[in-house]
Parts: sequence; structure tokens; C-alpha cells
Amino acid sequence: MADYKDEFQDNPRTANLTWFKDAKYGMFIHYGLYSLLEKGEWVQLRDTIPLDTYAALTSEFTAAQFNAEAFTDLALDAGMKYITITAKHHDGFCLFKTQATDFNVLNTPANRDLIGELYAACEEKGLGLFLYYSYGADWKHPYFYSRDRGWPNARPAYPTPPEDYKFKNDADFKIYIDFVHRQLEELLTQYPNIAGIWFDPIMGYYSRPDLFPIDSTYALVRRLSPHALISFKQGANGDEDFMAPERGGNARVGQQFDVARIAYEKNRDKPREICNTLQPHAWGYHKKNDGLHKTAEDIIALLEDAEAMNANLLLNVGPKGDGSIPEEDVKALKDAGKRLKGI
Repeated sequence: MADYKDEFQDNPRTANLTWFKDAKYGMFIHYGLYSLLEKGEWVQLRDTIPLDTYAALTSEFTAAQFNAEAFTDLALDAGMKYITITAKHHDGFCLFKTQATDFNVLNTPANRDLIGELYAACEEKGLGLFLYYSYGADWKHPYFYSRDRGWPNARPAYPTPPEDYKFKNDADFKIYIDFVHRQLEELLTQYPNIAGIWFDPIMGYYSRPDLFPIDSTYALVRRLSPHALISFKQGANGDEDFMAPERGGNARVGQQFDVARIAYEKNRDKPREICNTLQPHAWGYHKKNDGLHKTAEDIIALLEDAEAMNANLLLNVGPKGDGSIPEEDVKALKDAGKRLKGI
């Protein structure tokens, strides 16, 4: 943000958005417990892995090769200007220091604040950092709404609902919202200079918008970090700073819902960030796709497509269980970066 210092003094959020539009290219990182299973980030839901079995993965989570210095160097080599990482994905596991739940990286053999390490490296090297936060799904929290109250993917389809799932009526959902707001306060105070919050999944919201105090959630972010940008796919209430369509600039989901159509219309002329992944489909590491990841040529084509739409490209890597980025991704990103820089 150094180049936008004067504008930042006048209006931090506007200056941040100007920087974001100029940035054009960022790295997405999907990393968590699911990485250990090597079947993508939705493995708990798709394989209906019992809560206790999934939680036991924490004993194996070492993140031994998670290297914030290497990640940020790779982003710079690739020509990227920012990084977005899964601080909390749908499984509820947190990569940051939090007092709101013990289901976090500090209670694993890793015993490190991975978000804190990446934040420090980004600060040192002038990269922006967005924190992905799963607001519209949490398969761990006792009081997220149940499958039969809105969205089938709100919970794995366990034959018998786990005793840990306590949601009984809509009023219970406030306990989850209080949890979210507590974690957002932690994220925005522990890492005060982050570029923004990247909320997901929007279908969890569209299916039950009455349960989410979206205006209050956004107001919390604006109050604690006036500069921080907010994204929630194509939009929840239309007060997002940019749209983040998945895999294509015109991608839309939830158009069967009025709330989705209204939000899209409010945001349609705002900046866009197309998110895509180097693997054929999965965002979290999926071993069966080794050798099938996108090449440098593919990356250049994605950047050209995004540029044609005047959109940013947020390109995802899925680190392996130990935290290392697949070598084919490292090579493709570096090779594409050399071409972008004319080397």
C-alpha cells in the first residue's frame, strides 16, 4: 500500500480498493486437516467421515513444510501481488490463534500460528493478505443449522445426527453467529493490516439469509478495520467491495433465490476477482490429480482471460498434508512468472 499512501490517508477503504484493482493477480491457498487425506477440501462431507474420526487428524497435523517465506517468495516470483488463505474452512478447523475453539492449529503437533507467520511474511515483502473465512458453513460447530433446515451441505449426511450437533431451532443459530463475530474480532485485531475478509460459501447464506445478520457482520469488519475489503462470492447484501466468481468471470450460483439475484444486481458493476485452481477441480490437495495440474501456458491463458474482463485472477494452490506446495505447481507458477516479467 506504500504507493497509495496519500489516498489511504483520505479514505483507507477506497485506497485499498484502488490497490486491489491494480494488483490483478493473487495466490489462493487451501490448506487444512483435509490436506492430510489427499482427497480435496470437501472430503469430510463427501465421505461422511465421523466427527471424532475427522477431529483425530489433529494428532497428525505437523505442517512441517508450511513455509511462509517460501510461499511469499513463490508468489513474488509468479508476479502475484497478494495472497488469500483459508483461515477457517467448512470443517471448522482454524489455522490461527483463537480462544473461541480448541479446534485450531495451536492444539496440534504443529503448535504454530500459520496465519500469523504468513501475515508477517506478507507484511515484510509488501504482499496483501486476505483471510478466507467459512461463514456460510461449519461442520464442526454445534449450533450451525441442520441439513433439514436449509442447505443439504450444511452438515455431512450422517446416518444418525452426532450428539455434538446441538442445533434445535432457529434461535440456536445466534450462538454460532456470536462465535463468528468473536473470531472476526480476533482476526482483525491480531492481523490488523490484512487487505480484507473473503467469506464463503454463499449457498449456506442464500439458503437461510434470515439466520445471518449480514449487515452487523459487515459493520463489525468496517469498524475494526476501516480499510479492509469484503467479498462474499457474487454478494450477500450488495455491500461487498468486489465480486469473486468461481472459475469464470460471469459465474453465478443461487439464482433460484431472490436474495441472490438482488445482491448480484447491486454488485454487477463492482470489481471482479475470478478464482480458479491449478488442480483440475479440487481446491484442497487431491493426490489422484498429480501430474494433471495446470501448466505455465494454462496460467498465462487464465490471466489473459481475466484481463479481457478487467478482472483479477486468484489462482489456487493446494499444499500437501505436510504443508509443501506440489512441485508441478511451483514450476508452473515460476515459469509463468518469468514470461510475465519477460525473463
